[in-house]
Amino acid sequence: MQTLAIIIPCYNEQEVLHETYNRLSKKLDYLILTNKISSQSKVLFIDDGSTDNTWNIITSLHAKNKMVMGIKLSSNVGAQNTLYSGLMTARHFADMIISMDSDLQDDINAIDTMIDEYNNGAQIVYGVRTTRKNDSFFKCTTAHLFYRCMKHMHTKIIYDHSDFRLMSKRAVNCLSKYTEVNLFLRGIVPLIGFKTAVVKYERNKRFAGKSKYPIHKMISFAFDGITSFSIKPITFITKIGVVSLVISVCIIIYSLVTKIAGYPVAGWTSLMASIWFIGSIIIISIGIIGIYIGKIYMQSKHRPRYFVETILTDTKIDKEKNR
Repeated sequence: MQTLAIIIPCYNEQEVLHETYNRLSKKLDYLILTNKISSQSKVLFIDDGSTDNTWNIITSLHAKNKMVMGIKLSSNVGAQNTLYSGLMTARHFADMIISMDSDLQDDINAIDTMIDEYNNGAQIVYGVRTTRKNDSFFKCTTAHLFYRCMKHMHTKIIYDHSDFRLMSKRAVNCLSKYTEVNLFLRGIVPLIGFKTAVVKYERNKRFAGKSKYPIHKMISFAFDGITSFSIKPITFITKIGVVSLVISVCIIIYSLVTKIAGYPVAGWTSLMASIWFIGSIIIISIGIIGIYIGKIYMQSKHRPRYFVETILTDTKIDKEKNR
């Protein structure tokens, strides 16, 4: 019988944790009863440096039900690193690992189909939403723009897939070989290969609380994804430079012709517009190059992604392997 681990990254999720636990515990009980998973299966909550009552709730849930495990990170390290810490912990005791959000937007009932796909040989099963009817117009538009941009850059990424996925222990062990500091799991996981499958589901509204991904975080996340898997922004800068050079040569020729012909050269308006336009391109170009240099700088430091402060589990080997 295969052991399942469901990992739930949490950051200030006190409003929703009890309901998340209730639904997941019922789902695991059903899967165990129908002999789809082992009775040793777990739900693993990871606290990403929350400032509310999240960790206390996780502690009480663990005391109530030993099927619940908890990890408290020493500080806030972001959603991707938190998710990664859960994957690296769960691989020590689970045969298959499902990652999902704590806000109940991911469909818990899709877990059954994911396990079926795993039993049919899939090493990675992607949860893909069918619609974005619960998203705002801005979020929907920018999300589609992001996926099109990634596709244009020939990046392997699953359209309309977040971090709701099943991975086998073998796939997670392969994931551990990637050493990027700036994690973008939606782009890294498809690079692993193996047999994959897609399970479509309808994404629900957030059960309670507020989204922990405001606009500036979404933009930063998108930039991380683009710059982590493609150098096309830098080649695009080169193309803009060539176009600007051609335009400049045309302007010089035009200026010389008008001067020789006795016509006055264009005045301040065209001059200032040209200066501001070229200046903006230069600043943006330096900024894009700076992002890549910054990534190289951070990668060269080889800093650890996270530190575990506390692990709540009844399995001693888990604690020893994650010190």
